[in-house]
Amino acid sequence: DDDDDIPQLSSHTLAALQEFYLEQQQREGIKTSQGFNQYSIGSIEEDWQLSQFWYSDETASCLANEAVVAAGKGGRIACVSAPSVYQKLKEQDGKDFSVCILEYDRRFSVYGDEFIFYDYNHPLNLPENLLPHSFDIVIADPPYLSEECLQKTAETIKYLTKGKILLCTGAIMEELAAKHLGVKICKFIPKHSRNLANEFRCYANYTSGLD
Repeated sequence: DDDDDIPQLSSHTLAALQEFYLEQQQREGIKTSQGFNQYSIGSIEEDWQLSQFWYSDETASCLANEAVVAAGKGGRIACVSAPSVYQKLKEQDGKDFSVCILEYDRRFSVYGDEFIFYDYNHPLNLPENLLPHSFDIVIADPPYLSEECLQKTAETIKYLTKGKILLCTGAIMEELAAKHLGVKICKFIPKHSRNLANEFRCYANYTSGLD
């Protein structure tokens, strides 16, 4: 009988596989349930291959609140490679500000017109309706700790902002951040939902509430 040649999974492997699928279904069930917020941190899972590391809930809230205060009433906020902050800002639904997210990961296109595809390798390849100096504050978190990445992201930031910049990157980038964006290190220390090997810091070019 040809069926004898079909490989069979061991009962242990089969049970583990079934458990995996059950957990996956439960996770998806939670996501599609009434109580799920599509803007919650973790609703889109980290992709380490894209150098994605989400902020802790507390850090994202702190940065979002700072951005709202800095932008002022009716302000416009741009989140460049900082989806956790964007998500926290969207949780403050109804507040008097507007926000958009510039991000390479197209999974964030679920956020509709506020999503703008962004590749730091082409820093000024932006939609025509994204006018220069049209944002009251830009918060950015360049995906890589390299001068090239920072320098190119800085071009985007300087194009978008009216003046205020909030940068999150490694502590080792302090001198380069000052060089390319004129920002100074803040006392506030951002944390991630998973611990990073590199020390992480915030930088600003204005008097912020993060000191």
